[in-house]
Amino acid sequence: MYYAGWGFFIAGIVSFLLINTTQTRVLGINSWIKPMKFYISIGILCWTMAWYMVYLRKQKAVKRYSWVLVMAMIIEMLIITWQAANGRMSHFNVSTPLYGALFSVMGIVISIFTLWTGYIGYLFIKQKEFPPFLPAGYITGIRIGILFFVVFAFEGGWMAARLSHTVGAADGSWGWPFLNWSRQYGDLRVAHFFGMHALQLLPLAGYFIFRGKGQVIWLAVAYFVFVLLLLWQAISGQPLIPYSE
Repeated sequence: MYYAGWGFFIAGIVSFLLINTTQTRVLGINSWIKPMKFYISIGILCWTMAWYMVYLRKQKAVKRYSWVLVMAMIIEMLIITWQAANGRMSHFNVSTPLYGALFSVMGIVISIFTLWTGYIGYLFIKQKEFPPFLPAGYITGIRIGILFFVVFAFEGGWMAARLSHTVGAADGSWGWPFLNWSRQYGDLRVAHFFGMHALQLLPLAGYFIFRGKGQVIWLAVAYFVFVLLLLWQAISGQPLIPYSE
């Protein structure tokens, strides 16, 4: 996962450079912005999970999971990159049998990966002994962070079922720079983003700030309510920050 992370980061840099070489647009933005965002996010994911799983004793399960993560993300990014290079959507694209099949493959591999991640979370919960120098809040943050990651990863399945992430209009409305979240309508990607990045936020908070188990649990409850409010806001058709011209 360490080396795969480097590969995804490099691909993200290449995608950034390609933004300046093409005027091809998908849903109103340069077609290479989406691959760039995904490559960077996956690189962070690879390094995050590689860091955490050093603590697990069942290293055979870790090795299997490592291959599941890397292969699933390679398949995902091959499809996203190929579609972007040809100026087409990858997610929600069912305009032809081929594109619909590719979208289904993406959903299947991500579901398999997410379920495996849930199993890794179970191993963290089941294991009771960790290096004594690790704060209890840090281990609790890893456990809950993985749980939140799995829950809000599956929110992507809801978007897939809707064939859209925008609530109140078609995808492609005016969005924020880089993230491209809608500035005019509800956007389910906001809660998806914040929920999944609990994977990094909660362990970091448990290591540097809230080192006690109970403190991290309360932080996690508050954060979960925060993300649910973001989800409710999107479902209500409201943008993250209301904008008026």
